[in-house]
Amino acid sequence: MLHSKFIFSIIILSFLSLGAFPPLAVIASSPKVLVVMSYDETNPWESEIKEGIESVLKGKAQIKYVYLNTKYNYPQGSEYARKAYALYQGFRPDGVIAADDDAQSLFVVPYLKNRVKTPVMFCGVNSEAGQYGYPAENVSGILERSHISESIALLQQLVPSVKKVAYITPDDSMGKIHKRQIEREAASYSAKSLPVRQVKNLDEAVSVTKELKSRSDALILLSMVSLRDSANNQPAYKHIFQTLSEHYGKPIISVGDFEIRHGLLCAVVKSGREQGATASKMLLRAMTGTPLSQIPITTNNEGKRMINVTVMKSLGIKPRPIVLRGTELVKTEE
Repeated sequence: MLHSKFIFSIIILSFLSLGAFPPLAVIASSPKVLVVMSYDETNPWESEIKEGIESVLKGKAQIKYVYLNTKYNYPQGSEYARKAYALYQGFRPDGVIAADDDAQSLFVVPYLKNRVKTPVMFCGVNSEAGQYGYPAENVSGILERSHISESIALLQQLVPSVKKVAYITPDDSMGKIHKRQIEREAASYSAKSLPVRQVKNLDEAVSVTKELKSRSDALILLSMVSLRDSANNQPAYKHIFQTLSEHYGKPIISVGDFEIRHGLLCAVVKSGREQGATASKMLLRAMTGTPLSQIPITTNNEGKRMINVTVMKSLGIKPRPIVLRGTELVKTEE
């Protein structure tokens, strides 16, 4: 028996010395990651987050995506979340990424937070982390903060006469989150802020825009992609921005990349790619054994200056060359 064990040991050592066995990293299967997105697959913000996730995890993990579609069908969100949990149970992922606030309230908090051992990283969360009881035993992630103050400052570099700004956002969960952020920060903005106006549809947005025209120097539109018309149809992004621009006749800005590309003047843009990439890097650490207590909640810090030159020229704005330095210049997309 001892002789047999000795021969077997020699054989194993021989294979190892010849490199006959693959390294452990090859033997082990790649981790499985479930990504739960709050909105639909065509949403530009979710597409940015997905790009960030795949920049880190593609080729390193098996990724499955599920979409709760809450931007256009919030009442069905709970049912989509229930199905996402059924997928979680069947897929048995090694880690979860949950994007935006609705994925937290509808999926992570009721199904995963402190209930499973699977590490969960959130991203794109606009509310305070404590609203969801984060950090939790198995949850950390990256918060999302819109660069509203920075976008106002960029606008004033283009149009120094701007002293008073107005805000319009849909009357939905995302609109309420933006409203709370503005109310927290407005005292520190470089322009006076009028109260945030929340609207139920595009017709109401037009009416409010006309009202605000004489009371403000600039208008800030936030999360308008969910806005529907009075017939409950979903207008194209460009149509929403073009319609409101025609009625306002003054600078309109935002905080998102696609808003500027589709017809608004300027923004310091937050990055969905940063959100997805950061959450993925945090999840990789957790899946390879780093305790979540050593992976603290963080906040986005990247910001990109963007100016739509089509809109700038239509408003007769002629900025100093230094204002354009380090800024991405785009034209309104057709």
